[in-house]
Amino acid sequence: MPTLPKFAFFQGRIVPYDEAKIGLLTHALHYGTAVFGGLRGYWNEEEGQLYIFRPRDHYKRLLNSAKILRMQVDYTVEDLIGFTKDLLRAEGHRTDVYIRPLLYLSDEVIGVRLHGLTPALAIVSVPFGTYVANDTNAHVTFSSWRRLDDNMIPPRGKISGAYVGTALVKSDAELAGFDEALVLTEDGHLSEGSAENVFIVRDGVLITPPITDNILEGITRRTIIQLAREELGLEVVERPIDRTEVFICDELFLTGTAAQVTAVTRVDHRPIGEGKMGPITAQLRELFQQVVRGKLPKYHHWLEPVYEK
Repeated sequence: MPTLPKFAFFQGRIVPYDEAKIGLLTHALHYGTAVFGGLRGYWNEEEGQLYIFRPRDHYKRLLNSAKILRMQVDYTVEDLIGFTKDLLRAEGHRTDVYIRPLLYLSDEVIGVRLHGLTPALAIVSVPFGTYVANDTNAHVTFSSWRRLDDNMIPPRGKISGAYVGTALVKSDAELAGFDEALVLTEDGHLSEGSAENVFIVRDGVLITPPITDNILEGITRRTIIQLAREELGLEVVERPIDRTEVFICDELFLTGTAAQVTAVTRVDHRPIGEGKMGPITAQLRELFQQVVRGKLPKYHHWLEPVYEK
């Protein structure tokens, strides 16, 4: 059984987790009318500090997602960071954690619409390790399910109802024996993993689908692009990627708050490169871990310390 939180931010205050309850007629429960975020906190044992990674970017994206669903939210980014830090201090985490903020339409009514409804905020946090268990040697497949289009349910917003598509992709892949899946757009270009951005390496160039190929505008994705350019001196290109290009690339990896940097070494029983994690992927994994734990001062501005010193 998963470890449940001790506390939640709910109805404007920190409460015991088992007191944070919603009614069965809550609009978001029936119609998927909610948006969520996923943040990580990283524990630095030497400093005795828990760092939230890029919370301003995450909460800006959460509020932008809310705009797509016509939610009128009075909280600012700094408000949301403050609530999160209060929650983490109440929990007293001394380990890596995952933080889940949720903005949901809270009215207990029947009727499909977005207007005239009331958004509410909840935040919880739990200890968290790896998302893809086999994150150094993942075997993935191309899913038969396609990525949602921006004119259907916008993928750039983390909209709860849209993640039914992710669930279909993920379950089909895992039940077939794969660690993850790659998803194509309607026109057949590579879009994402089930819930991760994707990168390939060809001839020393790092390539990733553009934000116009129905991807989530990933914050880990943005981080990896910057680290690749500034720390490794790599050329990074954002362009459409064909399905068969995946089979002949030198390296492949997935990125995301939960997935971090997950190395993919096989796709549909075909080895990627030499069939093991490549050198660029390995370097980026290590760089990312140094950054998120506060070990590279150059990027300390991305981190929000939880505990006061």
